[in-house]
Parts: sequence; structure tokens; C-alpha cells
Amino acid sequence: MIKIRRYGSQPYDIAVIHGGPGAPGGMAPVAKELSMKYGVLEPMQSANSIDGQVSELKKLLENNGQFPVTLIGHSWGAWLSYIFAWKYPELVSKVILIGSGSYEDTYLSSMNSKRAKRLTEEENLRVGTLFQLLNEHNNPNKKEVLREFGELMAKADSYSPISIENESLDFQPEVFQSCMEEINKLRSNGELLDFGKNIKCPVIAIHGEYDSHSFEGVEKPLSKAIKNFKFILLKECGHNPWNEAYAKDKFYEIIFSELDSR
Repeated sequence: MIKIRRYGSQPYDIAVIHGGPGAPGGMAPVAKELSMKYGVLEPMQSANSIDGQVSELKKLLENNGQFPVTLIGHSWGAWLSYIFAWKYPELVSKVILIGSGSYEDTYLSSMNSKRAKRLTEEENLRVGTLFQLLNEHNNPNKKEVLREFGELMAKADSYSPISIENESLDFQPEVFQSCMEEINKLRSNGELLDFGKNIKCPVIAIHGEYDSHSFEGVEKPLSKAIKNFKFILLKECGHNPWNEAYAKDKFYEIIFSELDSR
């Protein structure tokens, strides 16, 4: 699989970090749009641990771009960007979190409830089946299972999507399961939120109001943990703001403004 893609021209001091975990390539539309003005890197994560992904990201950025870097992370990539900025504060100039997962367990029930209400009874049953299939050690079709699971979550998390195409290059179920297990433990024991206390750069969180991932679970905890934090809520917007009919233009207006002000 491709390890990194470059867009635009030097300096490459902006990187878009994809979600999943285990769905590389999903941030390509954002990278292409930003490359009209900036040099942008799109690194692909393949390590099956958080430490592994942080080290992998550092190496890819060292070999292809320059520090300090601005990290624009989506979903899982928002968490990874946040953790990277905690571990290497001197290497990051700004972090932009898009559709991040919550930073405290208390907001999980809200996310699950929203998703269940937005899917049909048949789709909810299918979600349960897909979870079981993902946990079968010898299931040879896990990539397809993860792809279908992602499609159902995208349906629940979107307000007015422009396109239903997925630009992910691959689906990595082992990476998904391993990294999610780790991040859930870090969130449950409070370590994930504590990381924010060591982040030195500005952090901007952009979140769709319709996103099933609770915006309160990002805004409230991070406002307490990070000194230089700003939260922006987008109306009529789901989990992928660049793919939302009513929020796309505002989303890019915010991103370009934040990049111009570095």
C-alpha cells in the first residue's frame, strides 16, 4: 500500500490524518482542496498499535515534510493528531480536530443512541452481526465486514452527504480492532484527556452538530485540559464536513483561515 501522498508544492508542513483506524486514504478530498494553496502530506497509517502509529507518523513526516507541522486529523485521525502533539509538542505548530471521538466515557451512550435511532431495525441487527464477524479470529472476510460497517456508520453520521463514494484505499480490520481497544482503555482510565495538559500548540476542534460523535464530549473535556483551545460547531453537518451539502463551504473557510493564521 502507498505510505504517503504529496499534494501541492513545498513546503510540506501540513498533514491530513485519516480516520478508521484502518481506513487509509479517506482524507484525500481535503488534501486535494488544501493543495490549491499549500503543500499537503497524506500519510497512511498501518501499525496496529497507538505507539506504532505515532512512530510511523513521525518517520513519514520526517522523511517527506518539515517540522513544525500542522496536523489536520479526522475521527480516529483527530485522536492520533492529539496524541502526537502530546508526545512531540515541539514538532507541532497547530492541531485541527475534525469529528473527533469523545474524550470521556460518559458521552458514549449518547453516540450509540443517536446511531441506533437513525438506522432501521434491520440495519441495527446487521450492525450487531458485523461486530460478531469482526471478532471471529478466522474470518477471512473481515475487510468486507469493516467496509460494510463503515458504510452503515456513515449513513448514521451524515446529515446531507454530497457523495456516497469512499476514497479509502484499504480496510485494515486488525488495525481497527487493536487500536480501538487501546484508545478505549486510555479514555476509560483518564489518560487520554490528561495528554491534553502537555499540548503546547493551539488546538481547534471542528464538529458537525448532527455528527453522532458527541460534540459535548469534545468541547467540554478539552476546554478544561488544553490551554489554547477553540471549538467550532457546524450546523446542518455530520461527521465528514467536506462531504456535507450545507457545511462544506463554511468548513473550508474555517480551515483556510486557520492555516493562514499559523
